[in-house]
Amino acid sequence: MIRFEEVSFSYKDSEMPGGRRHVFRNFSLHVKPGERILVQGASGCGKTTLLRLIMGLERPDLGELHIGTGKLSAVFQENRLLPYLTAAENCTLFGPDREAVLSLLARIGLEESADAYPSSLSGGMARRVAIARALTPPADLYLFDEPFTGLDEENVQRTAETICHATEGKTVVLVTHRAEEGQLLGVDRTVEL
Repeated sequence: MIRFEEVSFSYKDSEMPGGRRHVFRNFSLHVKPGERILVQGASGCGKTTLLRLIMGLERPDLGELHIGTGKLSAVFQENRLLPYLTAAENCTLFGPDREAVLSLLARIGLEESADAYPSSLSGGMARRVAIARALTPPADLYLFDEPFTGLDEENVQRTAETICHATEGKTVVLVTHRAEEGQLLGVDRTVEL
């Protein structure tokens, strides 16, 4: 489903020799359909860049990248909620009906906040809305970039259970600094960058 073959990628950086900062050099990775992987590594090693390449937001300098999937859904590091839409409206952007969204919000403890605007939500609540929005459209591939940031342990557990249920049998790529979050999502293997 996901295949990186000898991929190299760099950003423009005037402070680096040659004016480029290399993130990947001859990087290869294969992810099978339905596989769940955890991507870990030090800050700045390219974890988010890996997701951006998968999403097509960046293109490799060299090498080949194949994403053999129909639909993908992602949770970015930032919540990226539309401020003029309620929590439920943010989640219905991609087509699911309101009842399905309300059920999902209830599973992650936000049944009372469905009609609240992002400005009135705490950071953890907004994070859960961003996760719910990513889970509402059916997808074959789910990408999660530090999804549990700002959540207390109870909400991490509740949200992880919801993610596992919603992504059962689907391909999942999780980026996090905490290996225990990978265990909560039942990852098959860990990729160190």
